[in-house]
Amino acid sequence: MLFLNSIWLFAIAALSIPVAIHLWNIKPSKTLKIGSISLFDKAAQKSSRSFRLNDIPLFLLRCLLLLLLALMLAGPIWQRYNTATKSKGWLLIPKENLKEGYGKFKPLVDSLIKIGYEFHFFNKGFAKADLNKVIADSIHQKNNAQSNHINYWNTVAALNQQLEPEVPVYIITPNDTRYFTGEKPTTGLNLQWRTYTPKDSVSKWIEDAWFTPDNDIKVITGISKPSATNFTYTIVKADDRGNSPFEINTQDGNATVKLNNTSQTAVIIDTATLQLTIYADKNTVDARYLTATLQAIATFRQLRINIKNYNDPALIPAGQSWIFWLSDKPIEASISKKTSHIFKYEAGTIDNTVSCIKTNSPYAVGEQGKQIASYKLVNAGPKDEALIWHDGFGRPILSQNETGKTEIFHFYSRFNPTWSDLVWSEDFPRLLFKLIIDKKENEQSNQYDRRMLDQEQLLPFHEAAANNNKPTEQIKQQTDLSHYLWGALIAVFMMERWWSQKNKAILKND
Repeated sequence: MLFLNSIWLFAIAALSIPVAIHLWNIKPSKTLKIGSISLFDKAAQKSSRSFRLNDIPLFLLRCLLLLLLALMLAGPIWQRYNTATKSKGWLLIPKENLKEGYGKFKPLVDSLIKIGYEFHFFNKGFAKADLNKVIADSIHQKNNAQSNHINYWNTVAALNQQLEPEVPVYIITPNDTRYFTGEKPTTGLNLQWRTYTPKDSVSKWIEDAWFTPDNDIKVITGISKPSATNFTYTIVKADDRGNSPFEINTQDGNATVKLNNTSQTAVIIDTATLQLTIYADKNTVDARYLTATLQAIATFRQLRINIKNYNDPALIPAGQSWIFWLSDKPIEASISKKTSHIFKYEAGTIDNTVSCIKTNSPYAVGEQGKQIASYKLVNAGPKDEALIWHDGFGRPILSQNETGKTEIFHFYSRFNPTWSDLVWSEDFPRLLFKLIIDKKENEQSNQYDRRMLDQEQLLPFHEAAANNNKPTEQIKQQTDLSHYLWGALIAVFMMERWWSQKNKAILKND
């Protein structure tokens, strides 16, 4: 047992209080009534004191009450250690891939089970199971469901917290890239990781589809193999849709498309036209750079985009997809009601700087961490906004927040070469495209990703255990005892009050 606030143990000294009360018992004198005292000699007055425990049950209850209070304030924790497993080791296979994983490594699995390895599912909790029984059950199942939300690196990091380094571990999993995301963990496990390429190692799907300005349908098809994932663009002409490799139908009032002879869910074809409005005020040069870039995006992607420039904000109609406010003037509340997205220049003190625009954000594409020179910046100060782009000093260049139903993007630079090299950068069209058209992550790619990760890439970093000489006490389990002491404290207090009142009643009757 350990105590979180051990200083409160000094409160146990308070036990001296009930001891003193019960020991210091002054015995009262008694008066003897007689007829006459004339025959008695005068004697010195004497008092009688008796140092003895009086009412022992009440004394014990009060001592126990103070002891429990002191222990509770000290924060008692009951700590125990798990002893090492007596098995030869652990064998782990994900439940979703059990049948296929066992089939790929049957001789290895059978030999490990034969020499005494425990079988556990390589899933959260690492449930122990009888391998022969679960294999027999899986034979009668049509397919083992694939889960795209499992992260094997996170799972092995959790395993590292549960197993001591001395226990040999065998893990059998697919080598798909989709299962290995985030930061590679560091473990001290005695780990052997065996991987295989699943049977469904090639997948094909529709990533996106939309109507072009010519009323054709442009379809992005993804093909993923262990070596790479590629995307192809296909134009389906309005008069040749019956001969295309796609099934084009209408479902719930929406035009849909899917691959012929597949059971995949149909993708809704985007029929919308983006309404993009630019208010430049005095920044007409900035507006020309922005307009040219938006037109390049529309032409390259063959999107339905309507771009308009306005000199008077009052003339901007409602129902705009985006409003680019390239002015230092504040935006009127009526403008915010006309769109769901606003990209606005921020006004304030302008600082000269020698830095860069870092675009390693959810809205960036191209090379991770690519930098674009920055020469001027509006001093933003601390604000409660989500950072999207920033400079080399961490100061915001583009941030985002929401006001009501309108998403507002705050730009602390300008679309002008005197401010930065952004408008000259080859990433500028791609950044804008990602920002205004393709903001949300499409889970299609992750779901159908079949790229293979090399064995050396997927293995966690290994570090030797810092305390190899320790006994089999790696895993500490702690239980807070405070709530138990609370219950005991209340019970003892009630008993003390009851016994005290009982004694008063007895003395009163006497």
